[in-house]
Amino acid sequence: MNVLITGGASGLGLATAEAVQKEGWRPLVVDVREPGQGFEHAIADLADRAQAERAVRDLAERAGGLDAVVTAAGIDACGRLEDVPAADWDRVVLVNLLGTASVVRAALPYLRTSRGKVVTCASTLGLRPLSDATAYSASKSGVVGFTRALAIELRGQVGVTLLIPGGMRTAFFEGRAEQYRPGPEAGLNDPADVARTVLFALGQPAGCEVRELVVCPSTETSWP
Repeated sequence: MNVLITGGASGLGLATAEAVQKEGWRPLVVDVREPGQGFEHAIADLADRAQAERAVRDLAERAGGLDAVVTAAGIDACGRLEDVPAADWDRVVLVNLLGTASVVRAALPYLRTSRGKVVTCASTLGLRPLSDATAYSASKSGVVGFTRALAIELRGQVGVTLLIPGGMRTAFFEGRAEQYRPGPEAGLNDPADVARTVLFALGQPAGCEVRELVVCPSTETSWP
């Protein structure tokens, strides 16, 4: 199984690529930087639609097709709306939402052929927003709506799963001001555990689909 994974150089994307490889499948990574694990990859900035589309086509052609896509890439720009530079705010939406759409759109011809699967990555903050997270919440809310509509659009042709993870122990929180970092009481999930739920969705037989998955730490404060 050829599985294209965005954001596969770190965080949930890396954990998913490693899980896919361990399963005996073939991870194909798209990231803005080169992954250090030797995965087949293409470098692309998902804020640039042309780069995103080119990366998908390049990897798909090299691999002889795609069986699944996992859109794990994501960024954030914390702060109140008037304090976050407009370009930074816009970039969050470009990468998280429009980048997701660009990757899926480019992958569809291959996925229709293989009757493959898509797993998009939203967030609990896409369903229950917080202050100082307008860009991230807007982008992830968009992923929720996009994925639910896509599932209707592609039913019977391509499997579609919406993954809604809570906080994970990744580099995602590094470099932030202290008030935007989870405290030690947050009990964040290991991304490897979340990656196993992605494999669960991808491993369902034809005609059986996991439509939505909410995966949170047991002490998650943003859910329910």
